Amino acid sequence: MAKTIIIAEAGVNHNGDITLAKSLVDVAVAAGVDYVKFQTFKAEALVAKQAKKADYQIVNTQNEHETQLEMLKKLELSEQDHQSLIQYCKQKGIHFFSTAFDLGSLQYLADIGLDLVKIPSGELTNLPYLRKAAHLFKKVILSTGMATLAEIKAAIAVFLKEGIPLKDIIVLHCTTEYPTPMQEVNLKAMQTIAQEFDVQVGYSDHTTGIEIPIAAVALGACVIEKHFTLDKNMEGPDHKASLNPEELGAMVKAIRNIELALSGNGIKEPTASELKNIAIARKSITAKKPIKAGTPLTEDNITTKRPGTGLSPMLWDSIMGTIATQDFNEDDLIV
Repeated sequence: MAKTIIIAEAGVNHNGDITLAKSLVDVAVAAGVDYVKFQTFKAEALVAKQAKKADYQIVNTQNEHETQLEMLKKLELSEQDHQSLIQYCKQKGIHFFSTAFDLGSLQYLADIGLDLVKIPSGELTNLPYLRKAAHLFKKVILSTGMATLAEIKAAIAVFLKEGIPLKDIIVLHCTTEYPTPMQEVNLKAMQTIAQEFDVQVGYSDHTTGIEIPIAAVALGACVIEKHFTLDKNMEGPDHKASLNPEELGAMVKAIRNIELALSGNGIKEPTASELKNIAIARKSITAKKPIKAGTPLTEDNITTKRPGTGLSPMLWDSIMGTIATQDFNEDDLIV
């Protein structure tokens, strides 16, 4: 199978601090992911002054009086920060990636040379945003949290109309709840999306562990996106639903193992490493006790035991009742 693209979602877990952001890049590199992704936005262009925070944001920030605008303002990365992170990613040999949350940020990401953009779940029904993204980028990854199939179809139609071919669209199944309860993951929906739209699919995960993205790869995900943090106990809206560095590394290792496990030809046959074990693990027809030549072979004097270097027990019925052509000691292979 093709290599799964693993996107480590740093998001806003840098807490607005470029030093922390670079530390997140270091963690992503150590884990062996393909992309480290941040979020590009201007808070004033993203939310209205009166917009309230989500319940999980209130809980995780422990501040019910702060507006969403006030929270996000503290989490912005400046253009200078972006340039610094891009250079740092180049030095470290990892792809920089970002999600744009407003029209100006879409333009900025295009201006700095990105040809691939991540469309967040909240923008899936934003027609002006989708059109601009389609004009600016060659490829899109579309998250579908909170969406119906009809809404996904409408978003894909915008991209197709604006000239992005289906092969350059990847649709991520996603549940927009932080953390996502296991009973609401609905992982089979990823396969439904693939069948319904004949499109590449992946999974953007907000559960607390690593098993669901691993399962998604086994079910055909070509992209996995997962939030990570330096420390789940840090202040901020997304840390608690993120992986710590050790968990991120474990997830990557497990996904790469799943890829190897799925890379076979699909034919059921002994593998190269199994061949040497056939004689050891299988059995042959053997003498249960000493047998004299000329004696009929019966259940009383033959049995099956390892090793499997003699007659296969599948020949049992054809051997039964035949005459021993030589003397056999106990445990001798019947020949």
